[in-house]
Amino acid sequence: QVQLVESGGGSVQSGGSLRLLCANSGFRYSGYTLAWFRQAPGKGREGVAAIDNSGRTSYSDSAKGRFTISQDNGGTTLYLQMNNLKPDDTAMYYCAAENMWGTYLTDRLRATSYDSWGQGTQVTVSS
Repeated sequence: QVQLVESGGGSVQSGGSLRLLCANSGFRYSGYTLAWFRQAPGKGREGVAAIDNSGRTSYSDSAKGRFTISQDNGGTTLYLQMNNLKPDDTAMYYCAAENMWGTYLTDRLRATSYDSWGQGTQVTVSS
């Protein structure tokens, strides 16, 4: 069973940076896609960035140029480096995993593509 545990959230001022971490374990298949989503109060869950077992990445328009998704060499920790944060980035951030299709997963920024989720870590950006 895939387990995901997020950390690294916090409060920063506009223009600041944060690095989110997601410890992941329990993958049964070699193919996988990992992603970061976020959900602000009163809004739906939004895909931010994704990475698959081949290292291919995807970003939302709001994340491009500011956020970077990566993994450690062992593949047990997923990162999201967030720079130049804005108040609109305030949300609960979730780590998600899909463990089978990996590089063949077609819609990597859609929440329904993933079957495992962490509990989330809060990011608050003040102006």
